[in-house]
Amino acid sequence: MRVSEASSTDFGRIGSNMREGVLEQKFLLQGKPGSPNNYLINVGRTGAGGWTAPSHRHNFDQIRYVIKGSFPYGQGKSMPEGWVGYFPESVYYGPQDRPEGLEMMVCQLGGAQGYGFVSVEEREAANQLLKTKGEFKDGIYTWYDESGKKHNQDGFEACFEQVMGRKLEYAQPRYNDLVLMNPANYAWIPEPTNGVFSKWLGSFTERNTRIGFVKVEAGASFPAGLQPSIELLFLSKGKISLEGKEYGLHSAFEFAANEGPVPLRAVEETEFFRIVMPTF
Repeated sequence: MRVSEASSTDFGRIGSNMREGVLEQKFLLQGKPGSPNNYLINVGRTGAGGWTAPSHRHNFDQIRYVIKGSFPYGQGKSMPEGWVGYFPESVYYGPQDRPEGLEMMVCQLGGAQGYGFVSVEEREAANQLLKTKGEFKDGIYTWYDESGKKHNQDGFEACFEQVMGRKLEYAQPRYNDLVLMNPANYAWIPEPTNGVFSKWLGSFTERNTRIGFVKVEAGASFPAGLQPSIELLFLSKGKISLEGKEYGLHSAFEFAANEGPVPLRAVEETEFFRIVMPTF
């Protein structure tokens, strides 16, 4: 079990971002580098002047939960506040033109193909090295080879190949588009534990990545860590008590496969955004 409190974590600007603009993030929890379901869960906030990115895709999954504002994920397309999006590996999205003040919880995680996810530290080191050989502009990395020929490449792809030392590969897409979900239109289903309710939004791929919410009434306890893979919880409303300590809004919790039951007692009515990682 691991816990990270957003209240005690400062926003930090991504200094060598592969995109354009200001994006500040709180890195809450990270997985194990090199593992197929390595991950990063963060809360991001768009800074002054906004933030842009071209149309692109990744060889890992992303799960996005809009906390404040509306997320323009493509030309003329936007994900409203409170909505959840599953961004599958190999599926294009964008261009993005995020407005100032937009806040999202984002989980980037290794997808079903098993290509994994490059850690923040690896990515930032690669970006700094690439900048000594070329230039990032509008999400594209440009460099010149020994013969003076110009090359353009997506910034993420260039970064990945620098870290891994091999060409980036994409899985054949399992979906032909993003999956966007409005949690307000789902019903709360009572769990066997008194005072606990679940709202599963969906289960994805053959490795059973699951996305949903948990509601816990004041005084009740949610038994966490009973899933066959890593379970991530993001406290989206309320306050809980764990092992004698209270945790508030936007705290994140990681439970290893079958680690539980670990009782999370609701000090007041509480809701968690919930992710069960793919099972490998």
